[in-house]
Amino acid sequence: MIRHLSAECVLTLRILFRQPGFWIPTVLFPAMLYAFFGANSGGGSWAANAMASFAVYAVLGVGFFQFGVSVAQDRESPFATWQKTLPGHVAYQWISRILASLVFITIAVLLVVLLALVMTDTRLETAVWLRLALVCFMCSVTATLMGIALGSVSSARAAVPIANLIYLPLAYLGGLWVPPVAMPAAINAISQWMPTRAMGELGWAAVNDTGWDVWYLFLLFAWTAAAAIVVIVAQKDGRQHSVT
Repeated sequence: MIRHLSAECVLTLRILFRQPGFWIPTVLFPAMLYAFFGANSGGGSWAANAMASFAVYAVLGVGFFQFGVSVAQDRESPFATWQKTLPGHVAYQWISRILASLVFITIAVLLVVLLALVMTDTRLETAVWLRLALVCFMCSVTATLMGIALGSVSSARAAVPIANLIYLPLAYLGGLWVPPVAMPAAINAISQWMPTRAMGELGWAAVNDTGWDVWYLFLLFAWTAAAAIVVIVAQKDGRQHSVT
């Protein structure tokens, strides 16, 4: 089991690292947006909150958007068809994708953090950094599973527009671009049910060294479970679902 999973992880990482057009823009884009907008949001707690917002945004961009699109594209490749004939459980492929996404997510988040340290007065205690890292890890699993779920039920052609249609509103509704306090009341009410709002709230609580709200922990778990169910059902059916 360990040997097979390790082989899947190595294969996934080799394929992705050999596609710089995929991973370089993926890890640079959140940091670029942070440098343009987030780093100028103010000092003190505002700077820390903006950094947490864009760290979560980096997780969402890599885990959900990029991996969702790549899963849909890979499903229609001859290599993926051949790979299904190999021994071993199909779950290894999805576990390897989650682990691979953690590598790229780590790079993307570190770039945001480095810019925050250079461009703002953000200075946090070690325990606070560790809490933020834990939040990013939890969000990575959720975002990547959501991306895999999208890629498991959409065609390669439809994946990009559908991912954009979901990804951009999720970032806005989560308060990652506009703070929840600045949202209209109706939008804020919808935001309370979004996975990105849970990610943002947990990230902001981490950098402000306050307790995590149980509701947002539950919400993140619920979205993670829902995405996992979609992936399991899509794989169990053994059909190539497509959205046109």
